[in-house]
Amino acid sequence: MKHFSIHANPTLFNFFLLVFSSGFSCTLCAMHPNNYSDHQALIAFKGAINEPSQYMNSWNASKHFCTWNGITCSHRHQRVIGLNLVNQNLTGFVSPYVGNLSFLRFLYLDNNSFTGKFPRKLAGCIDLNIFLSAIIHLRLPSSFDSLSKLELFSISKNNITGEIPATFGNLSSLTRLYGGSNNLMGRIPDALGLLTRLELLAFGENRLNGIIPSSIFNLSYISIFDLAVNQIQGTLPSDLVTTLPVLEFFSVGVNQFTGSIPVSLSNASNLRYLHLGYNHLSGKVPSFQKLNKLGVLVLSGNPLGKGESNELTFISTLINATNLGSLALHDNNFGGELPESFKNLSNTLTRLYLTSNQITGRIPTEIGNFINMQDFRVNDNKFIGTIPSEIGKLQKLQLLDLSQNSFSSKIPESIGNLSLIVYLHLSENNLSNEIPSTLGNFQNLLELNLSYNNLSGPIAREVFSISSLRTFDLSQNQLNGSLPAEIGNLKNLEYFNVSSNNFFGEVPNTLGSCISLEFLAIKGNSFRGNIPSTFSSLRGLQILDLSHNNFDGQIPKYFEVFNFRALNLSFNDFDGTVPEEGVFKNATAFSVVGNSKLCGGIPDLKLPKCKAEYSKKLRLSFRSKRVPPSSDSPHNLLWNVSYHTLFQATNGFSAGNLLGTGSYGSVYKGTIGQKGTSVAVKVLNLSTRGALKSFIAECEALRNIRHRNLVKVLTACSGVDLQGNDFKALVYEFMANGNLEDWLHSKDSTLVEIKSLNLLQRLNTAIDIAYAVAYLHLHCETPIIHCDLKPSNVLLDNELVAHVGDFGLARFLSADAQSFSINQTSSSLVRGTIGYTAPEYGMRNELSTYGDMYSFGILLLKKLLIPCFFTTDKWILLKA
Repeated sequence: MKHFSIHANPTLFNFFLLVFSSGFSCTLCAMHPNNYSDHQALIAFKGAINEPSQYMNSWNASKHFCTWNGITCSHRHQRVIGLNLVNQNLTGFVSPYVGNLSFLRFLYLDNNSFTGKFPRKLAGCIDLNIFLSAIIHLRLPSSFDSLSKLELFSISKNNITGEIPATFGNLSSLTRLYGGSNNLMGRIPDALGLLTRLELLAFGENRLNGIIPSSIFNLSYISIFDLAVNQIQGTLPSDLVTTLPVLEFFSVGVNQFTGSIPVSLSNASNLRYLHLGYNHLSGKVPSFQKLNKLGVLVLSGNPLGKGESNELTFISTLINATNLGSLALHDNNFGGELPESFKNLSNTLTRLYLTSNQITGRIPTEIGNFINMQDFRVNDNKFIGTIPSEIGKLQKLQLLDLSQNSFSSKIPESIGNLSLIVYLHLSENNLSNEIPSTLGNFQNLLELNLSYNNLSGPIAREVFSISSLRTFDLSQNQLNGSLPAEIGNLKNLEYFNVSSNNFFGEVPNTLGSCISLEFLAIKGNSFRGNIPSTFSSLRGLQILDLSHNNFDGQIPKYFEVFNFRALNLSFNDFDGTVPEEGVFKNATAFSVVGNSKLCGGIPDLKLPKCKAEYSKKLRLSFRSKRVPPSSDSPHNLLWNVSYHTLFQATNGFSAGNLLGTGSYGSVYKGTIGQKGTSVAVKVLNLSTRGALKSFIAECEALRNIRHRNLVKVLTACSGVDLQGNDFKALVYEFMANGNLEDWLHSKDSTLVEIKSLNLLQRLNTAIDIAYAVAYLHLHCETPIIHCDLKPSNVLLDNELVAHVGDFGLARFLSADAQSFSINQTSSSLVRGTIGYTAPEYGMRNELSTYGDMYSFGILLLKKLLIPCFFTTDKWILLKA
């Protein structure tokens, strides 16, 4: 006899444990055998599922399964008749043991993440003896009976793969079958034609192919038929409505059907929804005169029509559809004018799509009758005449697209009445005159496109009050004047294009307030002057085109740190050096041709070399009283640095370089100088109250002091950042071993050599701090009070020598009184860090050296030495 190992199949092993660990409780012993069969089927079903929502926690043997979440039982026999697990974020697969629920009537598994294939033996039943036999022999059951009572099966919006099982044809009581929004493929099985009670068939949004079996079109009870968004081929039967007489919803759009639209649809008097769009249907559109209940008609995306006259007469047959809400005829080849009866369509119409046809003529003034219209698109046609002012009556309109036609004359001022409008596209017409100021009434507008017209005059200032605007395109017109400063109100602007107009003057600095800009094109005008310095705030710019204007001055250096995909500065009057970093490294990503005064740049530009110029940048540096030796050591060298230098040294002040944060700023590791010396850069957050005073105090305290146990300051930077904001930073010698706080409470896995300080190292650290405090109090020309002595302000170098740092709260003692009133130096009630600051400071007493000594004592008592004395070995070492 062949030997089986239960551990060879983990799934069966887990299933085995699941069944026998919960299956023989006292609750189950009292069950009728049939009820027990339902219980075991549910346990097996759960065993194949992962449930992060814990919705199925109630599925255990402590309760009768009829009380479990999602379970419905019959009252008389206590058998499972319903299973509802919709929207529970379940994963795993559908166990075939659900087929053992022989009384099941409805099964809802929608909107989860089930994977795998449909269980081919789902439509089955297994009795308890077969089930136990299968477990004993370590195999799944081999035979099933019919799930004859199942009426509704829904498993849409999952990740089910494979084919639709032909065994579904055995579910003889089935009335509704939902399997949409999965990854099903293959053909629709002929066996589904056996489901003579079927009322709903929905397998839309899958990857089904082949043709629809003719037997399915004989299921006379079907009212909802949805196979849209698949790859199904073939033709639609000419007697479609004859064989499906109660059809209400018919959707086969986005497939590969050919042939003509069945004429029999003309008799589908119950039809409410008809979607035939995006197939390969051709020929004439039949009459819809009897479709009085029709609410949605989609014929878009087919090669219907030949661009000839009178091809839209079928619209006249829709006037009896008093509930028509959506009419989609776009992306076809319809020609001719809108029929006169167009104005008689139901005023319930909310969406009308006529885009991309060959429709001619005018938009009738009766368009104003459609008071419920929300979305009106007739772009890419051959409409002529004026835009009817009656369009301003469509108070619910949110999207209006009249672009790519031949509309002429001016934009009607009544358009300003469309207070809910979100998208307004009037581009590529023959519109003229000025932009009406009433457009400033729009407060929800996201996109305004008036490009490629003959509009003239200045831009109405009211338009710049539309703060919601994201896309604003006025290119290729005859507009003139200057850009008003109000453009800075467009804080959400992402796309701005005024190219090829007649604008002049300087670009307003306020354009730098549009910090969401990604695309900015103002080429082909007469703008002059320098690029505004506020452009440094436009860090999100990807495409910038300033070409064919009269700009002068230098190309901003800060453009090097922008993530440009394209930069066009050609045909202006720029001078000076072309930058060489960022986008300027790639000659195909930027252009500076037509600027005769430029020099330098990458060799590909073939520009003349620049003459050496003296840098006039203002730099702030510390100078010692003694002339430092000419060494590149960080102990002696005092650099002159700019914001740009520090930005590059710290990788753009990136999070990866961040060493820590404090009350007034953040500290970053950087690499600076020709030899790549490591430094620590403290960047002040000037928006924090007291940060500027802290910077000044630290500069004053550190510029004239030097001691082995004080953190050495190398230089400072006081200037502006890329956004034009004040920038102040201090550059210190880098301390390789971080701060004392990290060593006393280390969570940093990078401290691999020494995980903690031993007693001798702690003693040396305490001595180093004592030397530093003594120097500040007793040996400086003017005594200094540190005011914030604590472990995080004590830094350790690569030899674990301690250095006291952070003099942002430091104060000098006056020469006469040797004291400093806290009321005169700060508005704070407490100077220093709670837990380390002297208690008298909390009572607004005078500052003194005693405050530092108190902090030093707390540092020793709480952190450095005393905690070591509570173990015997530390006592022995101390006595030794």
